[in-house]
Amino acid sequence: MSPDVSVVIVSYNTVELTLRCLGQLLDSRTDDISFDVVVVDNASADGSADAIAERFPEVRLIRLPVNVGWGRAINRGVVASSGRHVLFLNPDAAPAGHPVAELARFARQHPEHGIYTGRTLHADGTDDMYCCWGLPSLRGYLGFATGLSTAFPNSSWLNPEDLPGYDRRTVREVPAVSGCCMLVDRQLFNQLGGFDPVFFLYSDDIDLCARAAALGARPVVVPGAAVVHVGGASSSSEGQRIKILRGKATYVRRHWSRPRAQLALTLMKAGVGLRAAGKTVLGRERSRGVDWPAVWRERRTWSAGWPAVDEPRPPHSALDAMTPSA
Repeated sequence: MSPDVSVVIVSYNTVELTLRCLGQLLDSRTDDISFDVVVVDNASADGSADAIAERFPEVRLIRLPVNVGWGRAINRGVVASSGRHVLFLNPDAAPAGHPVAELARFARQHPEHGIYTGRTLHADGTDDMYCCWGLPSLRGYLGFATGLSTAFPNSSWLNPEDLPGYDRRTVREVPAVSGCCMLVDRQLFNQLGGFDPVFFLYSDDIDLCARAAALGARPVVVPGAAVVHVGGASSSSEGQRIKILRGKATYVRRHWSRPRAQLALTLMKAGVGLRAAGKTVLGRERSRGVDWPAVWRERRTWSAGWPAVDEPRPPHSALDAMTPSA
């Protein structure tokens, strides 16, 4: 019999975080919601796969010989699972309470949404503001290009992607939810063909939500479900920023007209250039955070987006084989 939920986790050089996540996840089981767990290891070099196999033999472990990125690894994990819903959980997101059960119960009562997320929290229990997002827009890129989104991060007009005015403690439909903790109806996921494999990392969750909304899905935040989120555990600061921009460039190239996408890319470059100039003026000893000059030097790479890949996509899964077609 298929479980109510299949939890799919992608692991990459985060052995301690992954083990902690799995331990708390398995401890969060409830009597009314069943779930199994699939971990897809993206060729970690820190012994993650062996440690998971030793500590958690009940977890289905898929060892990949190379790092294929997050969305493609998730797709492979979904194909190897059979739950009626699939929950994508980052290894740096430790369950707080019973998030699997909370999300599954809400999905049972409100199946029309199709995509669900819980709150993502700091260690002190406050929202880290990463559980949901607005869709990319030229207004948002203009705010980034001028630096106004950084100067006024709480302005919903200048910083629309961060949804700064939304209280994550209430149920609300949102444009997109984070793949850090995302529950999706399997039928919808299969209808979408899973995550677009062209996205190696970042913006793949935004892309999935945008495509799902076009089919009538209404992504929603379920505040009763929560995880404590470390964030960026397997990426360096500059490397992470370059990957984020590469994901954004891929999104606008795939979703927007060529002129609009080119304008967005120009605004992205302007925003990076502005920050790089600021870092240069301040000097290395006085500046902190992202090395924006390094990101600027890589502008040709990230503005090109991720390269195309030839990868099979869902819906083929164990559940499909067991469920007769209508």
